[in-house]
Amino acid sequence: MITVISSTNRQDSKTLQLANIYFKSLSIKTSDVQLLSLLGRNVFERGDEMKALEAQYLIPADKFVFIMPEYNGSIPGVLKLMMDNSDIKKCWWHKKALLVGLADGRAGNLRGLDHMTNILNYLKINVHFNKIPFSRIGEEIDAEGQLKKESSIKIIEEQLEQFLQF
Repeated sequence: MITVISSTNRQDSKTLQLANIYFKSLSIKTSDVQLLSLLGRNVFERGDEMKALEAQYLIPADKFVFIMPEYNGSIPGVLKLMMDNSDIKKCWWHKKALLVGLADGRAGNLRGLDHMTNILNYLKINVHFNKIPFSRIGEEIDAEGQLKKESSIKIIEEQLEQFLQF
């Protein structure tokens, strides 16, 4: 199973829109995919909601697609909290991940992609080499949450094909 993770809890984020694009594209290729949005999720402690989230989205997955906005040159704190409050061995060890960064600025969360790679490697996760940084995300996604540029659609399709073979 593949779990696509929209890695922020902010309302009306481009992150969730991009995560939906990845989810829809993967859904065409496999029925074994689900979308986890951190919006409204209580991952701040290891309580019942966190355990239910683990059981549904994290433990059954053998692959993850992390869609991560830039937060102060790194990843969102809510994503790190979710990981820190999870059962590390059951949720993360010996699985695979694909990383996608996005930002309003020019770098597309490159530092966050590097930081997350280090975190995931520490958690014994194999990270796919093709990490896409989406810069100026407002120019990439329209008001309906669709990609504007044909070149971006092509890049995502190539990345996902590689990841499915990974």
